[in-house]
Amino acid sequence: MPIEATMIIIDNSEYMRNGDYQPSRFHAQSDAANTIFQTKIDSNPENSVGLMTMAGKGPEVLVTNTKDLGQVLQAIHTASGKVGGSTDIPTAIAVAQLALKHRQNKNLRQRIIAFVGSPLEGLAADERNMIKLAKKLKKNNVAVDVIAFGDGVEEGEQSVLKTFVDNANSGDNSHYVAIPPGALLLSDVLVSSAILAGDRGIPEELAGNPEAAAPAGGSFEFGVDPSLDPELAMALRMSMEEETARQAAAAAASAPAGEASGAKPAAAYPPDEADDDDEEALLKKALAMSQGEDVDMEADGEGEDDDEDEDMSEEDAIARAIQMSMKDGSGDSNEPKKS
Repeated sequence: MPIEATMIIIDNSEYMRNGDYQPSRFHAQSDAANTIFQTKIDSNPENSVGLMTMAGKGPEVLVTNTKDLGQVLQAIHTASGKVGGSTDIPTAIAVAQLALKHRQNKNLRQRIIAFVGSPLEGLAADERNMIKLAKKLKKNNVAVDVIAFGDGVEEGEQSVLKTFVDNANSGDNSHYVAIPPGALLLSDVLVSSAILAGDRGIPEELAGNPEAAAPAGGSFEFGVDPSLDPELAMALRMSMEEETARQAAAAAASAPAGEASGAKPAAAYPPDEADDDDEEALLKKALAMSQGEDVDMEADGEGEDDDEDEDMSEEDAIARAIQMSMKDGSGDSNEPKKS
């Protein structure tokens, strides 16, 4: 990963109020600048990023090279209150080069990333002047990336910016990217562009293709790129795991007790069949008691009586028991006495 000190130049001209990028050009640009900062810092802990404007009353450095995201966010918020006027690209680039020259870590390579979302005016529209500026940057080993966006930059003006980048290029260290209004955000295009491809480890053949550079499915999990915001991605993943565990516990608690204990389902013992067996057992017991027996009928081996008892109703069983008891009594009275 490259070790660089980067200065981001944002366009805060009056054209940034345009709504061809939702919710406005300035907010889309701010989101892209935040993406650049996080990508640069995450790619190498030695990297640092600064931010400045190039319109309003004039180019102004809002924060020098830093690793603190809070300072960059505060600078973007400050720039949102200074939208107006027209851009002065040559002066802004010269100021950015001066700021990089006074960077603390001299081992860091120098890079300028400029957003241009308004028509070129003055010296910025002069191709010869821009080529002269580009050669000066190349001589001082300053890489330049230009991000042209919006309908305000006409085709002829885009060629001036592209020529400027081509003359500043040294060893393919400078890039020009034009992003017309569309469904994708500026940050989505930049993440897979040649400007940030090296920082994110994207192969050169995939640079410039947001769908190919994105993970399978065309989007990141939870809509967050872990390489840009690992803490948020981890928090969302843990929250999802906790919710899944909670739902599983709730499903287990609401399950029938029989299923939880592993018992056989109730269908294995039909209710009607069970009731018939209980009624039959009660009839057999009543018959045995009427005969004065204290044994289980099934244990006596009286298979024929069992079969007959199964066909008897409760009244028939009681009548038969009375009849058998009377028969036994009469048999005892007719038996001759022994001397």
